[in-house]
Amino acid sequence: MKNITKTFNICLLLFLFLGFSVNAQDYARVDNIVKAYPKSFSSPDKLAEQIAKDFSRDDEKARAAFTWIAINIKYDYAAYGVNERPVAYSFRTEQEKIAKEKAMKTDLAQKTLKSKKGVCQGYSTLFLVVAEKLGLESEIIPGSSKSHPAHIGKAPGASDHAWNAVKIGSEWKLLDVTFAAGTVTGAKPEFVFKFNDSYFFSDPDTFFLNHFPDDKKWLLTNKTEEDFANLPLYYGDYLMKGYEFVSPQAGTFKTASSGFIEFKVKNLRPEDKVHYAFSRDRIIKEAAVQQKGGLTAFAIPLNNSSVGTLTVYINQKSVASYKINKA
Repeated sequence: MKNITKTFNICLLLFLFLGFSVNAQDYARVDNIVKAYPKSFSSPDKLAEQIAKDFSRDDEKARAAFTWIAINIKYDYAAYGVNERPVAYSFRTEQEKIAKEKAMKTDLAQKTLKSKKGVCQGYSTLFLVVAEKLGLESEIIPGSSKSHPAHIGKAPGASDHAWNAVKIGSEWKLLDVTFAAGTVTGAKPEFVFKFNDSYFFSDPDTFFLNHFPDDKKWLLTNKTEEDFANLPLYYGDYLMKGYEFVSPQAGTFKTASSGFIEFKVKNLRPEDKVHYAFSRDRIIKEAAVQQKGGLTAFAIPLNNSSVGTLTVYINQKSVASYKINKA
């Protein structure tokens, strides 16, 4: 009997854009301790031993593993989009199958740790192996990411990403070490470490903005494929700064001879500047904003030449993109 395991090596680079912070204060002490750890460990066992020595709470152990991996494992941009051959293995019993799968995960975790680089499967597998050595129940969650304007309006497709869930007490928590690690920037794309702790124990509804698991039980929220397809593409500063677009909530619009998309946003300061640009003309324009009862309101005009992607910027940082189709 044979089983085929495919490495999730084609990970859409969601962390190119995204990052939000909701746990920084809660785990600052853990992060400070972990940042003083060695930059390399000889094995997942050694990393787990160090974490177990310093922390006793399960959530702090999970945080320590998450933080160390995110700040020390480099995203292997050279491997992005490179198809790897599936790994075939034989087994005679279920017990033998489980043992071989465990050995494969251990090997990948060791490889990721030794090379200090990987793609999403390497990050998520290393976290899984270290978490289990810490006595934590964890899972690797394959699924789809919403990471590019082309994904707006499209239902989740073939798996392009992998993340983790870890059980703390009786509750499963979601985390994504890959997207927490950093960004890829520059005309000649290059990975730069930029720790985004928001991907740790994210609220399921927030995590859903960019993740849809193959197995819906890992949504941990009552969202659907249609909900995911209809979302705009939210970028890092939208989440990092705590902005909330009360409206619009749809991600797709149609052009018109004349018309507007009206925005209402929470948590903008009076000094914040709002700009926008359409992909077709690539001209960045400033939006006229009004403060109304705790909300910031502005309108972006649409016309028949507005087809493409509309991106909204706050303080020169992209926060959300929308798809504009021809009427």
